[in-house]
Amino acid sequence: MTISYPLELPTPSGFEGVQISMFDVVAVDRSPFTLQQQVIDWGAQMWRGELRLPPLDADEAAEWEGWLGALRGQRGTFLLGDPGRPAPRGTATSGAVTGSAGDETVSVTLNGTLLRGDVFQLGIGADARLHKVVQDCSGSGSMEIWPVLRKDRTAAAMTLTDAKGNFRLASNDRAWGIAGGGWRSFIIPVVEAV
Repeated sequence: MTISYPLELPTPSGFEGVQISMFDVVAVDRSPFTLQQQVIDWGAQMWRGELRLPPLDADEAAEWEGWLGALRGQRGTFLLGDPGRPAPRGTATSGAVTGSAGDETVSVTLNGTLLRGDVFQLGIGADARLHKVVQDCSGSGSMEIWPVLRKDRTAAAMTLTDAKGNFRLASNDRAWGIAGGGWRSFIIPVVEAV
């Protein structure tokens, strides 16, 4: 069978811990004479993170080892969301986004509210993008998001439950530790597939 990306995470995919970070490309230059700062926002943003698995026996670990092999290093992609936020804290049950590539303020039509920190997905498969709401939003109007839109969207449906984005390994190197008794441990650095 041919491997098709993005892959789903192996099941069960319970994590011992997940570190998620938001990365912006912003430069700050300070004058050595006046100490005034010049801030340059290059407009580039991406998700980064690290997946830590609980100790796994050899059979459980084999699923993850095979999955890591199927990714073929940084070539393959997979879908990943925020496991701590399977649903929004707000009341929204559906919504749509309209905006242009690079927009951090988008037009939105919501059935309910989204609260600061809620996440949602735009697109599916390789087009899946994970976004965070940075200001409370209700009904129709404008909404501030992070990261910026990757491409133009017109009335794009928002996935509000189990939202995911398209990610890849942060390195071509894939390793795991083997402790006494054969228990295996994995720490998997990941980045958004931009």
